[in-house]
Amino acid sequence: MTAYGFSLRHVPLLSRVGADRSDALRTDVDAAIAGWADAALLRVDRRNQVLISGGSVVLGSTASLGDKPPEDAVFLGRLNDGRHVWAIRAPLEAPEDPDLKTEVLDLRRGGQIFDDVSAQLLATATALLNWHDNARFSARDGAPTKPAKAGWSRVNPLNGYEEFPRIDPAVICLVHDGHDRAVLARQTVWPPRLFSLLAGFVEAGESFESCVVREIAEEIGLTVSNVQYLGSQPWPFPRSLMVGFHAIGDPEQEFSFNDGEIAEAAWFTRAEVREALDAGDWSSDSSSRLLLPGSISIAREIIESWAAQD
Repeated sequence: MTAYGFSLRHVPLLSRVGADRSDALRTDVDAAIAGWADAALLRVDRRNQVLISGGSVVLGSTASLGDKPPEDAVFLGRLNDGRHVWAIRAPLEAPEDPDLKTEVLDLRRGGQIFDDVSAQLLATATALLNWHDNARFSARDGAPTKPAKAGWSRVNPLNGYEEFPRIDPAVICLVHDGHDRAVLARQTVWPPRLFSLLAGFVEAGESFESCVVREIAEEIGLTVSNVQYLGSQPWPFPRSLMVGFHAIGDPEQEFSFNDGEIAEAAWFTRAEVREALDAGDWSSDSSSRLLLPGSISIAREIIESWAAQD
């Protein structure tokens, strides 16, 4: 338990683990090639969409791609049955089973229905493929780079300089008074009634906790204390890692919107938040004065976990 009896009730949806990442195989070329013939293949299109059936991503075979992984394929790990799993950026294809009912979804629209294995595979594939799409030239000298380590790095063939997938850490924090009220805010670009937690990117030379204090002061003018870690979640849109916290604020302190990102903020009681959660999320047609994020975001889990406290 964290301070004030507040911790996450569930693992955030995109943090779930369902497959073995098998990182040792990324540098074992012989093993990768040996497992390729029987490997499962995840196709991800240019919009980061996949085929899904029920709660599972549809995995095809590698038979049509040759006797070894193509250069732009990325290794995702191993399934429980031992099969290797790879992903490629490619148009979606009809499943091998013609009777299989499928739909086209991405993480944003379908993350809440994916099973653990599918959530992990697609979150990893989306992050890696997005990075490769935008890292084809060296950040050091602009030279073309080539994929290496089964898609987990890129190498400059001229000088051997190796680059790894970029991740941009961001904090996200629920500010509460230690009792029955919490702050929720609406960004300027959001429609009326849509509220969520405060978030921001970590700056160079800054800790997560310091970032929480700075961002909240910049966005709504509150001075917070007792910053406590809750959990984290990959957010591959395109390359973030959301690191969740809660902190104590003073309801008597006035709001000030200093950086122009926040249009309004307010203190809501736990009862008001529970009512909004019962009404659904941002996509609902509820007439509630408060609409909250969907379950794919760690923001939802943090809000639900706080609201569930007595």
